[in-house]
Amino acid sequence: MYLAINIVGLVVFLGIAILFSKNRSQIKWRSVAVMLVVNLVLGWFFTSFALGRNMVLGAASGFNELVSVAYKGISFAFADWVNVPQMNFFTSVLLPFLLVVPLFDILTYVGILPLVIKWIGRILSKVTGQPKFETFFSVEMMFLGNPEVLAVSSLQLKHMKAERNLTIAMMTMSCVTASVIGAYTKLMPGQFILTAVPINVINALIITTILNPVTVDPEEDTIATMKDDRIAQSNVDVEPEAELLAAGTADKPTKVEREPFFSFLGDSILYAGKLILIIAANVIAFVALAALVDKILMAINPWFSLEHLLGIVMYPFAWLLGVHQDDVFQLAQYMGTKLVTNEFVVMGDVTSKISHFNPHYRAVLTVFLTSFANLSTVGMIIGTFKGMVERQKSDLIAKNAGYLLLSGILVSLLSAAVVGLYVW
Repeated sequence: MYLAINIVGLVVFLGIAILFSKNRSQIKWRSVAVMLVVNLVLGWFFTSFALGRNMVLGAASGFNELVSVAYKGISFAFADWVNVPQMNFFTSVLLPFLLVVPLFDILTYVGILPLVIKWIGRILSKVTGQPKFETFFSVEMMFLGNPEVLAVSSLQLKHMKAERNLTIAMMTMSCVTASVIGAYTKLMPGQFILTAVPINVINALIITTILNPVTVDPEEDTIATMKDDRIAQSNVDVEPEAELLAAGTADKPTKVEREPFFSFLGDSILYAGKLILIIAANVIAFVALAALVDKILMAINPWFSLEHLLGIVMYPFAWLLGVHQDDVFQLAQYMGTKLVTNEFVVMGDVTSKISHFNPHYRAVLTVFLTSFANLSTVGMIIGTFKGMVERQKSDLIAKNAGYLLLSGILVSLLSAAVVGLYVW
């Protein structure tokens, strides 16, 4: 029975996307069907096929080993923080960023990560029939969080029409930073964390293709380069003196000097430190604010609490994921809390007890939590676009803030439903 409910849930989540589609007549149904089949196969491969399970378990072990190495550096500076029976959240989850973030930045610096993104994106574009940049962007989402993934795509966003910018903004709701995956795997089952990441990528393409269908002509389906940017800028009116200066240097190739490695590494380490403080500040503030809201609600009625109210709102969606009836309300509370705070708040709450959950419940909860989709991310995305593109494009995204949140929720639900089909 629960499997049947899970299947119905998957259909319902797709139906909600169709219901809220901006232009149902323009939906590319063949592309949606292909991507859905690809995701169902991926879900089966990573959860039910021995090779797939071993791959994700091996990757999870690799991330855990990486975090263990990070503890060596932390122990050197703060031995009394590491050599304890139970490390606190800041030490065990956040401080390893000081190794993991620079490591992925080094892979970018030497060209390995961009090469991986390029070829996976190219293959994905051929298989799914989606525009080139959207597929490249979806692969970048597996490695870069927001606003980083938007920052590295700023040139392309400036050249694309506003409707495609909206698609990218909606997809960004389902980002997850590779450097944060290590933190996730310390709190939740690594197998399902690493299964969720590629499945989220495909589902972000599926949901945005349905919610915001955009026709991309062949001449538009290109990847912008610095040459395109110079051509675009050359069409802008300039002062005569500037034209003379440009004429004198037009034929001289400009060579962009690569930043020295250790300067680059220093910037990366500083960024990791800032990221740690940002996440810590958000977790502390959101937990405290949630506690304050609970106090106010319970003063009105002892039964009222933020978790209860969120559980009521999310109950139908939790039920459609096919968990046991006794677990539905608790799952709904976790889902709602994640959306109004962030995934770390919920992960920190369940990490000590998730091993006691039944396998299906454990899988769908973990997959649902594996993304940055929450209310604060909406504001972050809108603010990032305001600083990168012209006002017409940023205003369109701001007007569709509800669609950004809807996209993030539906991707998380669809991914949980796909993985849930195979774990019982």
